[in-house]
Amino acid sequence: LAALERQIFDFLGFQWAPILGNFLQIIVVILGLFGTIQFRPRYIVVYTVWTALWVTWNVFIICFYLEVGGLSKETDLMTFNISMHRSWWREHGPGCIRRVVRPSAPGILDDYSYVSVTGCMIDFQYLEVIHSAIQILLSV
Repeated sequence: LAALERQIFDFLGFQWAPILGNFLQIIVVILGLFGTIQFRPRYIVVYTVWTALWVTWNVFIICFYLEVGGLSKETDLMTFNISMHRSWWREHGPGCIRRVVRPSAPGILDDYSYVSVTGCMIDFQYLEVIHSAIQILLSV
């Protein structure tokens, strides 16, 4: 259920890399449950290997949002450099007040706007880190 919840919020933010990872997680969990119930050792081995990869992926997500090393949360890495979408939590976190500010410069398209976010109780990167930490705890 935690992977499904995470999948929904990644879809809202158009983050394609996490969407793909979450989809694989959901499929492999179903296979792992089936393998456990039916005692199919190959499925259990696949689930075990995937769990190691899943934990590694979530550690990467934590490092990405905390900007460990040369990683930056401002890059388009999570969207495969296809779009400029970001985490849904950036603008819709708990307590966040979202304001759309129209640019006043001439020549800028009317439909282009800036988004100002203030008053968040917790920054979006920490919400993403919490989601990944929960996934790691559930995997272990």
